[in-house]
Amino acid sequence: MRWRYIINIIGVLSMFMGLVMIFPLFVGLYYHDQSVVPILKSMGITMAVGVLLYACFRTPETEYISQREGMAIVAIGWTVIGLFSALPFYLGGIFPTFVDSFFESVSGFTTTGASVLTDIEGTSEGLLFWRSLIQWLGGMGIIVLSVAILPFLGVGGMQLYKAEVPSPVPDKLKPRIRDTAKILWKVYAVFSLVEILLLMAGGMNLFDAVCHAFTTMPTGGFSTKNASLAHYDSAYFDIVVIVFMLLAGINFSLHYQMLKGKTLAFWQDSECRFFLAVIILLTLAVSFNLYGSVYEKIGPALRYGSFQVVSIVTTTGFATADYEMWPPMAQVIIFFCMFLGASAGSTGGGMKCIRLLLCFKFCYKELFSLIHPRSVTHIKIGGKPVSDEIMRSILGFLALYIGLFVLGSVLLSGMGVDFVTSLTAVASCIGNIGPGFGLVGPVKNYAEIPELGKWLLAWCMLLGRLEVYTMIILLVPEFWKK
Repeated sequence: MRWRYIINIIGVLSMFMGLVMIFPLFVGLYYHDQSVVPILKSMGITMAVGVLLYACFRTPETEYISQREGMAIVAIGWTVIGLFSALPFYLGGIFPTFVDSFFESVSGFTTTGASVLTDIEGTSEGLLFWRSLIQWLGGMGIIVLSVAILPFLGVGGMQLYKAEVPSPVPDKLKPRIRDTAKILWKVYAVFSLVEILLLMAGGMNLFDAVCHAFTTMPTGGFSTKNASLAHYDSAYFDIVVIVFMLLAGINFSLHYQMLKGKTLAFWQDSECRFFLAVIILLTLAVSFNLYGSVYEKIGPALRYGSFQVVSIVTTTGFATADYEMWPPMAQVIIFFCMFLGASAGSTGGGMKCIRLLLCFKFCYKELFSLIHPRSVTHIKIGGKPVSDEIMRSILGFLALYIGLFVLGSVLLSGMGVDFVTSLTAVASCIGNIGPGFGLVGPVKNYAEIPELGKWLLAWCMLLGRLEVYTMIILLVPEFWKK
């Protein structure tokens, strides 16, 4: 472990975050709000620390980053970025404690959308823009962005990319990983721009359109309104956001293939078909459960049912209805949606559809082997056999995910949080979703969670965003041995 090199890279990331703060600064200056001074102070502190770390721990350029070093850079880097990004919130005085500021910051960068901000509409535009911007940056990944724009991180960048990209097997669209990162960011930026234009076409002002697009594409869910998208009560906005939540939940390499002219890219991908089929089935189940019991007409039942299902499955977390007031069946489906997640290679969180699909195939293979013990069968995805190494990794991930969910729920309940809130808050944070049930329901937030619980949930958010292994590996003693 070359710690000088690792700290040097952390310094580069810190400098980058300091520079990014210039955008909310411009927004604050434009609106003449009170965020200008806190953001300037935060920029100064972040840049100063970044320059200091870069200068003091500068090392000759390396031609290789080991897998352990890549994981350390990503895990430590995301934690440090969360700390620095909390400064505008803390210095701006919108939270009484630093733990609340850190929670909001980590929730933003991990695209969880779990908020402790009680008066969103009373917050300055500069800080609201910063709150949305960190979700947009975190959606495709700070390290991936760095690999794309910082040439000296291009060498050995695959280890950083693998440690951060939410996918069992990261897609390399180009031979050079830096070119792959650039392609992903270009697709991401184009979709964000199109959504901004469509929201403005429906009557949303530029500021709100930018902020909501910046939190839809990363499947983040932060809003500029206290009531989230329910504030607008617009079927047009609901449809636009549903479409872009679905796009954000699909593997971005498929979007690139579509843009290159492969019109059947979505249909030919097994995971994409599984993801869309699950969305349709769950939407129909929830909508028909709502029809007659909550909504008298099928139209509103489909509108609100589909929005909540897509929002939770893609781990976006926007809300247009209080699903805690829905029938028990609909609530149970919403709860289980928290564990599904979007496609691998998307900006969504959760377990990921590819893992669940392969797990189902593995279970079927075991049942088939019981009936035909002499048969030789292979698990395939897209017509190609899946290696035992990948299956072990997936089964290990699912076991760790469920184990950490149980552990987190027990620890949170031990802090005096009720049963329903503990279960759903941990499921929501480790799945990077946002809303849950109980104290953290869709019309509430995480402000009432005790301080120690907020630290625990912030760690859960990082676990989920970095695919569990990257964070949990730091706790294994062998990781630190030579």
